[in-house]
Amino acid sequence: MKVGSYDLKLEKRITLTAWQTITIAIAAILVALFLFGFIFIFAGISPITAYREIFSYAFFNQFGLPLTLNRFIFLLLCTYAFIIPFRAGLWNIGMTGQLYAGALSAFAVLYAFGVNEFNATYPSAIILLPLVILGAALGGAGLGAIAGYLKGKYNVNEIVVTMMLNFILFWLVSFMIKEGGVFMNAGGRGESFELPDALQLPLVAGVPLTIFIALGIGLLLAYMFAKTRIGYEIRAYGQNPAAAAYAGISSVRIPLLVFILGGAVAGLAGYHYFGAVPGVYKIARNYGFFGDLAFYGIICGLISSGNPIGAMPVALLFGGLSVGGRFVQGKLDMSFGLDFALLGVLMITLVAFQFFYRYKFVWASKNKENPLSQGVS
Repeated sequence: MKVGSYDLKLEKRITLTAWQTITIAIAAILVALFLFGFIFIFAGISPITAYREIFSYAFFNQFGLPLTLNRFIFLLLCTYAFIIPFRAGLWNIGMTGQLYAGALSAFAVLYAFGVNEFNATYPSAIILLPLVILGAALGGAGLGAIAGYLKGKYNVNEIVVTMMLNFILFWLVSFMIKEGGVFMNAGGRGESFELPDALQLPLVAGVPLTIFIALGIGLLLAYMFAKTRIGYEIRAYGQNPAAAAYAGISSVRIPLLVFILGGAVAGLAGYHYFGAVPGVYKIARNYGFFGDLAFYGIICGLISSGNPIGAMPVALLFGGLSVGGRFVQGKLDMSFGLDFALLGVLMITLVAFQFFYRYKFVWASKNKENPLSQGVS
């Protein structure tokens, strides 16, 4: 496009610095908030007032901040469950099923040691809690291994397999916690038995210790992808599976490995929300809500371009907006679903702005391109 003596051109980026990535993400967030501001205007509410309420409650309120951090931990773990296969060029759409498998496995460990609402005799938390966390990771890893093996061995589409497993696990949870189910609540409600006080994960400033697990996993993944051989093999497989196989990288082992690791992390997300969050400590009746929320991990992973460190602020933002959005719809008497609508606009805008991760607009002077034209009026 010509503008005066300049041409506006679209060029493909060769490199993308960290500061450019941050700038593009911030611009996308500002555009999304601007666009969503019209929803508040149509409802007769000042966008400035609405956003002040959202951010103050989510990030500065003594009640809202712990909720935001709990949501952040969950979303970050789901994001990592997506990122690990994504770096291998594979799509893990099964975080929902894997977190359900992790939650069921965690409660199965508890049940195996006699923990339920009818029995108060069980091993100490020092012994049992590590086994519960390990069981959650193994449960998610086992389900992820199914998709990874089928992809690596028989090239079965991992998206189809993981989506089918999501539905299977959803109904398996329903079967296990309904009336007559193994994990049934003592009152016969459609939820699992509650964890005794002694088996509730310790808190730091009102936030469960799983926050250190989530942040630690992020650091380990960043190191693995950047510094280790297996990280290099995963990245090589993701960029060109045929070339990776020619170089001796197993086309069966890599899909299996990344789905096992991704499933294990998703299983920890299941334990976090159903076994570690204050006020829950059970597989609640609205467990399907958290299954749906897990899909935001896909968006966070795409926005961060598969970077484990970059995923942290993105997951924190999504967690805060989901909590603040739910709060403000009640305080300002707005329609139900405001939080989902806000996250939806944010997702669409952030994904659209990924265009600028790959391309850039450049102003080119026609005089510089054609020296013969210099000085010509």
